[in-house]
Amino acid sequence: QVQVVESGGGLVQAGGSLRLSCAASGSIFRANVMGWYRQAPGKQRELVATITSIGSTNYADSVKVRFTISRDNAKNTVYLQMNSLKPEDTAVYYCNVGFSHLPRTYWGQGTQVTVSS
Repeated sequence: QVQVVESGGGLVQAGGSLRLSCAASGSIFRANVMGWYRQAPGKQRELVATITSIGSTNYADSVKVRFTISRDNAKNTVYLQMNSLKPEDTAVYYCNVGFSHLPRTYWGQGTQVTVSS
């Protein structure tokens, strides 16, 4: 059973920082692409950032420079360092993990990030 568990969300003032963590467990395979997505109420879930097993990254234009995605391959864990947070960053943030030899990706339960003005 693959489990994907996020942590680190919370309430922060505009301009502040949060660090999200996501740990994947329960698979004999090593994680391939890992990523963060977010969804605000009434909006579509959108890509925030992804990172490959060798460290190649992609970011949404709205978070580039402010956010940094990283990973620890030994722990199958992905992180999202969020700096200079804005109220428009408020959303539920979801972790997504793919494995090299599994036919689907796995989602975490989500962690709420709320940025107050």
